[in-house]
Amino acid sequence: MSRNLAERTVGWISRWVRQRQPYQASNIYLEGPFAPVHDEVTETRLKITGQLPREINGLYARIGPNPMHVDNPGLYHWFAGDGMVHGLRLADGEALWYRNRWVGTDSVHRAQGKPLAPGPRRGVADTVNTNVFGHAGRVWASVEAGMLPVQLDDQLETVRHGYFDSDVMRAFSAHPHRDPDTGSLHAICYDALDQRRVQHVEVDATGQVARVVDIPVSHGPMIHDCAITRSQIVVLDLPVTFSLSRVLRGNSMPYAWNDRHPARVGLLPLKGEAKDIRWFNVEPCFVFHPCNAQDTADGGVLLDVVVHRRMFDRSRVGPETDNQKITFERWTISPHRSDVVREVLHEGSQEFPRFDERLTGRPYRHAYTVGFDFDFSLAQQLNAYDLATGRHAVHKFGLGRIPSEAVFVPRAPDAAENDGWLVNYVTDMNTGTTDFVVLNAADVAGPPQAVVHLPARVPLGFHGNWIPDPA
Repeated sequence: MSRNLAERTVGWISRWVRQRQPYQASNIYLEGPFAPVHDEVTETRLKITGQLPREINGLYARIGPNPMHVDNPGLYHWFAGDGMVHGLRLADGEALWYRNRWVGTDSVHRAQGKPLAPGPRRGVADTVNTNVFGHAGRVWASVEAGMLPVQLDDQLETVRHGYFDSDVMRAFSAHPHRDPDTGSLHAICYDALDQRRVQHVEVDATGQVARVVDIPVSHGPMIHDCAITRSQIVVLDLPVTFSLSRVLRGNSMPYAWNDRHPARVGLLPLKGEAKDIRWFNVEPCFVFHPCNAQDTADGGVLLDVVVHRRMFDRSRVGPETDNQKITFERWTISPHRSDVVREVLHEGSQEFPRFDERLTGRPYRHAYTVGFDFDFSLAQQLNAYDLATGRHAVHKFGLGRIPSEAVFVPRAPDAAENDGWLVNYVTDMNTGTTDFVVLNAADVAGPPQAVVHLPARVPLGFHGNWIPDPA
């Protein structure tokens, strides 16, 4: 069976099964702070409290699911909604505009009555909703499991579909990591229709695919993210795998916890082949997001991660909502052992770890996470960790105010680590609005330096990045 036919067949079966499922009106991921917005907005008159730093000039963009239409809420999975990008452009201490735009996949453009965007297509689904970042002088939205990236212009309008500037047709990732020395993106990519391998893909600084290495696996693991060091890429082969039974029950997310799948972590040399990978056992758990990794003198790796005990076990609509144990941990992967040594750095419901990404794959000191608690009436917080001293600082945004992933913006390209700002969107459940909040990274517990009050609510979503203007 050809790949295109397989994609069409799986898509048809999934739609046929879903149409025959009973209607369920309620879904937490369509309600409250997750509820989609219905309009694309452009606003150039933005109210600011405090003073925006004049040093930061560029675009803050964040993406997440914002479904245009849901036939049966009970079957909706948070990871499956149409992508929408929310962007704020800053220049010389001013907020020039806020825009939100749907990513122009075929289904979105058909619903909007727009012509389809140019470029090739692949994948079972028609959704690009998980990350938005700059590379090779352009803005890209991406997703995992099979679909191609989508290029956006500087106004967040869709330009085209494609694998950057390479004429290849393969799955990409929601989480590429940029090597600070070469400018290349490195990612671990997987395809929902191929349960026997994943790939290490390197995209060079010009947008050309430089390397692809096939890595044999079993059961089709969901590998949402990875990490790189100066010399290695870290592969997280954990017990969330492809589940045909979920597809046949009408679920739009075909991945589930799999007790039969051994949990392991692989170290692959950045210039190595599949035969060079070293595997290390780890206790069953799931990691969506590493923070950072670094080489050790003995050829091993130190890896900092947010760890979930289990994932996609009982829930059919998104991550588990019962506030199961989540920990921020340091994993030591040593060539002198066959297993991973886990050290808990901090317990508490948190996710979306970030750091100063000029230090990707290098020794670093400061890490940041945000609260991840489904009781949205609580005061959720931003955590700042000093990994050298163990100090833990907290910024509380207030009752009913929910922070998104915080991104570090350096004061200058050559500024010291932690000399800059943490920026993110904060949704206020009391008013139904969202603010762009700027915190001094060296004084996280202190008051915001600036708050830009947006004219629209930004639903809780996934990932964002600071895309600086060209120097």
